[in-house]
Amino acid sequence: QVQVVESVGGLVQPGESLRLSCAASGFTFSLYDTSWYRQAPGEVRELVGRIIAGGSTKYQDSMKGRFTIFRDNAKNTVYLQMNSLKPEDTAVYYCNARRIWLGKVYDYWGQGTQVTVSS
Repeated sequence: QVQVVESVGGLVQPGESLRLSCAASGFTFSLYDTSWYRQAPGEVRELVGRIIAGGSTKYQDSMKGRFTIFRDNAKNTVYLQMNSLKPEDTAVYYCNARRIWLGKVYDYWGQGTQVTVSS
């Protein structure tokens, strides 16, 4: 059975750090491009960044220097490390694994997890 399970987010204060995890079952992350998205209340979903199958990472400009995406192949888990968090980082964060192979789209989503940054 294919599953993408995200860790629980939480409430943190501005300037603090938080790590989210995204664990896959039924497929192998290293064959997929895995992205983190977020959606704040009343706003559209936006891309935070992604790690492609080969291991390279890309980030939105506003996330560079604060957010890091990395993968543990042994655990089949992708992480989002968030540092220097700001109130505007408050959102529901989603993990997505996507692969296009021979014209077929494989697209799996985590359940979403709430991150709230507030003093």
